[in-house]
Amino acid sequence: MSIASIYEPIQEGLGMVEEKLKTFCQVDLPWIAEPLNYVLESSGKRIRPVLTLLAGRFYRYDLERLIPMATAIELFHNATLVHDDAVDKASVRRGKTAVNSLWGEGIAVLLGDYLFSVSADLVCSIGNLRVMRLFSQTLTKISSGQLRETFSAYSWRQNREDYYEQIDSKTASLFTAAAGAGAVLSEAPDEAVEALKNYGHDLGMAFQIIDDILDIIGDEGEMGKPVGSDLLQGTLTLPTILLMENHPGDNLIRELFEKRGGQAEVARVIEMARNSPIVEECYRIAAGFSTQACRALEGLPENACRRSLLDLADYVLERRK
Repeated sequence: MSIASIYEPIQEGLGMVEEKLKTFCQVDLPWIAEPLNYVLESSGKRIRPVLTLLAGRFYRYDLERLIPMATAIELFHNATLVHDDAVDKASVRRGKTAVNSLWGEGIAVLLGDYLFSVSADLVCSIGNLRVMRLFSQTLTKISSGQLRETFSAYSWRQNREDYYEQIDSKTASLFTAAAGAGAVLSEAPDEAVEALKNYGHDLGMAFQIIDDILDIIGDEGEMGKPVGSDLLQGTLTLPTILLMENHPGDNLIRELFEKRGGQAEVARVIEMARNSPIVEECYRIAAGFSTQACRALEGLPENACRRSLLDLADYVLERRK
């Protein structure tokens, strides 16, 4: 399955989102235009706005409202990336130098704020109180999740439930909002809105688990960032939590975090993880969330968009970057 075939039912709408994103780079102030262009040209797969468009096509496909919403979701997502990189002092994002490394952490924070404000203005322009509330609740949840992650950095006493709660805030909440907003704006019945929100949530959970697996076993060239970045930043993920569960008497992660170790210590953890069954277990857990996502769609109309959402759940599990 190709990403192009998955996106085919909403290709026209996605093209309109791309054009609208370009308009936000056309500002008269060069100190804003340059970093904006730099961030928004690194397109990625646009999974979140695609969710909005696919969820919005089950009932009344109103592009006049869906395009601003999908664009706002993508701007929101990019704002979180810019802020995350500034907080984490990351040097690379999507194979390119991170904004904070090029312009400094202060500019990165302000650019993220600018993207948040533009996305909020777009959502307000739609005039739907329900999606405004969903947007604001998501911003609160993501912000609280980032604060929690920052305050718990280098704390090795975390379990699976802590991790699931964290990625619910960090990633799944925006997937939920993307799908839920599309459903609301298509005037879907309440049960369909909830079904699509549940799909988005579970897809987001699977997406983040795969992301965390790739941080252990991925190829740096494909991912566009160094392997082991989470460990270097003192962040526990599902693979490292399972590694501690499986090796309680040889806790390399505790040693790494307590000593604030570097690449050599991280390499030891990665080698242990790669030579254990935990990667397979993490894939099994991610597949469980993907299956739950697909089950959420069972009561929805059978059409090309439903097929695309089912294929997207498979694609998320198979991705390598």
